[in-house]
Amino acid sequence: MTTASNDVLRAVRISLRMSQDDLAKALRAAGEELGDPNEASKRLVQRWESGTSRAPRPVYARALEYVTGRPVEALGFALPVPQARVHSDSAGGHDMDLGPEGIQAPTAPQPLPDGMNYSGIWLSRYEFFSSSRDETFEARHYVVLLQHGTRLTGQSLPGASSNPDSPLTLDLTIDRSVVTGSWTEQTAADGYYQGARYHGAIQMLVEPTGRRMAGKWVGFGKDFDVNTGPWELRLVDTSTSKATLRSYGRAPD
Repeated sequence: MTTASNDVLRAVRISLRMSQDDLAKALRAAGEELGDPNEASKRLVQRWESGTSRAPRPVYARALEYVTGRPVEALGFALPVPQARVHSDSAGGHDMDLGPEGIQAPTAPQPLPDGMNYSGIWLSRYEFFSSSRDETFEARHYVVLLQHGTRLTGQSLPGASSNPDSPLTLDLTIDRSVVTGSWTEQTAADGYYQGARYHGAIQMLVEPTGRRMAGKWVGFGKDFDVNTGPWELRLVDTSTSKATLRSYGRAPD
């Protein structure tokens, strides 16, 4: 049986510009701060990221949430998922079509060179319609994308969102020029959406240059209606060094 690595946690750690040892130290410090000491070590972080340990004990889960600012279920661990039921609101969702303005439509799919690597800093842009404000908005994030085989894991950099304190996570799989996966965004507690957590699916096509992906997202709205809209990723830097990550730790223009 093959063990799946936790690339989401690794991406979050790198986005925070921490080594495995740095994260372990931060977790121990968080335990002291929370009054719940732990014995986090570099070896434990390695076990989490390699997938050897699939779920953290509660004492570590609390420290992870404190250090990363994200719920533990958004950190790539294999946690039990409660069942949920969705009902119709008799109104339907909002399905946005690609138009002459905003995000451009993807080009026709074409074969990509074997061995192409998509790790780097990407500018993420997606559009959504707010029914309560009757207006279309665009959200932008600088995302560090890491490739492990055919899997792509993305995590927005701290402070790198057009909506402050709204981290974005991407978990994608690439098959030639087709990218499919899921997205999760934790909105700011003091923002318009008051800390609500949104998630859904995404599918994009990679352009022949390998520097742009474009497609659509799908997700549930606040009334459990199904919404869609355009999404694109544009490569802005192939480096993932600490200096590069630091330079993109700002809201996109």
